[in-house]
Amino acid sequence: MSTLVGWHVELEFTEDGHRTTAAAMVRLGDGSEMRARGYAMRHPSDPEQLRVGEEIAGARALMDLASQMLQKAHSEIDEATGRHSYPLTS
Repeated sequence: MSTLVGWHVELEFTEDGHRTTAAAMVRLGDGSEMRARGYAMRHPSDPEQLRVGEEIAGARALMDLASQMLQKAHSEIDEATGRHSYPLTS
């Protein structure tokens, strides 16, 4: 089995008080880049667990990237076929 293409995904996190921000970027095989952000807020009474905030913020950023990629793919399908494609929704 051979690899057809690889994607490069980057995630960066910043912490500001009770707020964690994740910035995500993916470079696709066609050279395009997509960017997204995700956020997590820690309640002031919760213990500080940076890893948990990163996981939540990162997951939200990746979910946004996934949505953007689905939209891009469906636009390309529509353009190639001349018909409207119907993305799956959750």
